[in-house]
Amino acid sequence: MTNPLRYFSTGQDIALIADPERVSSLYRRYRFQIMMAITIGYGFVYTCRLALSVVKKPVIDAGIFNAEELGIIGSAIFYTYAFGKLTNGFLADHANMKKFFAFGVLVSALINMTMGFTTGLVTWVVLWGLNGWFQGFGAPSGMVAMAQWFSNNERGRRYGVWSTAHSLGEGLTFVGIAGLVSYFGWQAGFIGPAVICIIVSFLVYIYMQDRPQTLGLPSVADWRNDHGVPVAVQDQEPSIWALQKSILKIRSIWILALSSATMYVTRYAINSWGILYLQEEKGYSLIEAGGMLGLNTVAGIIGCVAYGYASDKLFHARRPPVTMIFGVLEVISLFLIFFSPPHQPVLLTFAFLLYGFSLNGLVTTLGGLFATDIAPKKAAGAAMGFIGVFSYIGAATQERISGYLIEKGMTMVDGVRQYDFSAAVLFWVGASVVSFILATSLWKARVRE
Repeated sequence: MTNPLRYFSTGQDIALIADPERVSSLYRRYRFQIMMAITIGYGFVYTCRLALSVVKKPVIDAGIFNAEELGIIGSAIFYTYAFGKLTNGFLADHANMKKFFAFGVLVSALINMTMGFTTGLVTWVVLWGLNGWFQGFGAPSGMVAMAQWFSNNERGRRYGVWSTAHSLGEGLTFVGIAGLVSYFGWQAGFIGPAVICIIVSFLVYIYMQDRPQTLGLPSVADWRNDHGVPVAVQDQEPSIWALQKSILKIRSIWILALSSATMYVTRYAINSWGILYLQEEKGYSLIEAGGMLGLNTVAGIIGCVAYGYASDKLFHARRPPVTMIFGVLEVISLFLIFFSPPHQPVLLTFAFLLYGFSLNGLVTTLGGLFATDIAPKKAAGAAMGFIGVFSYIGAATQERISGYLIEKGMTMVDGVRQYDFSAAVLFWVGASVVSFILATSLWKARVRE
């Protein structure tokens, strides 16, 4: 860590607390607080990342930007988030999560606040890009906090709980923020989340904690007697930096990164363009379209928890079998959403519930959980960051391609815009099929204890 970043660096280890009951009491309290902070906190932070998805049609209707320009703006956050997540992932392995996470939340909130008072294309691209960088503090913070405070045999279930933050954030955005935009205009889509996340940043700072050893506690592996089996016996433990570099030599990590990238194409296609698709193609209002995507919240929470539980308990921490099941369900749900007969609200509702359930299970594993299985545990942040680069380059590429395809399919009929989403839909569904094939190839990937 360089001098300007010293404020964020992790503290020094202190003498261990001698009383075992006191140690257990502190562990239980801090672990509960940390899970709440990284799950609920990260969920609210999502609203500062997805606001653009909700305001697209109001902004287009107001003549501020067209679909292709919004695609350029939207891609900015994903490119910077990708590299921010990588850089911040490496930094997070050295950092104090209390300060690191809270700072990222606060700056992202301030950027969203500024977005509500500007309308220039270049300004939006720059601000939304900066927002992506500071949003990249969140996921590595959660991953590193879990690696520090939860042991190997708990990882799948805890990661599943934490992954519900994605669904929570999407639900808050597609329902709550959509409501704000409907009643107060597109500016409220940025200002509302900003106000909320300023408060969240202070709560995160209060409830997050640095490493156990900086609080006089033993490592979680010692406390739970859950050390696993070392990969190799070494005379000297490698440095964190050496372990971080070693992930680049793991072939399965590269395949996992590509699988996650193509999965994120579909994920953020639905998040970014789903409301516009439902408004233009299916005739839903903003509130109705937001509510339909908001179904992902409940289904996604169940999917994350179900994936973690099933892979830990039913398959003894083997992820590939559960990944295959969830992948099949996700592809089926996409076919129902895009190719089912029109005017079938019950079927469409079921399709979005199935999509939220299966997609968020895949986000749980491809977006980070499986990476922590096959990478050294002290490089958890770096592994998350590496996967994140590919994931969000996929999301950014999607944003540009989708914006281009949607704008190309737009025609004016009697002064009214009409959209043809067929090319974009084929692109979105095809990406999920590719992701499924890549994920299936990891059936025999080596797991590190």
